[in-house]
Amino acid sequence: MISRAGAGSISEFSLLGKAVILVPSPNVAEDHQTKNAQALVDKGAAIMIRDAEAADILFTRAITLIRDEEELKKLSENILKLAQHDSAKRIVDEIEKVIR
Repeated sequence: MISRAGAGSISEFSLLGKAVILVPSPNVAEDHQTKNAQALVDKGAAIMIRDAEAADILFTRAITLIRDEEELKKLSENILKLAQHDSAKRIVDEIEKVIR
């Protein structure tokens, strides 16, 4: 997959366990997408390409990744480890704590 690096997108493909190349948007508050992407890169769970570099290297990097089954598997396994499968329940639990 190729995606921006918003929290919602990251949450969704983490649950799917999909290898991803992240291209963080440079036009967001406090550069949070770059921080999100870097956190995944640091855990071996994603590849990051800066927006300014995307036109030059994104296509080639995507093709290289598609052909590298070992790297695809590693990225998929690592991002799946970060998935929050019970996030809705955890949110409800916290809300219930506050209202009690």
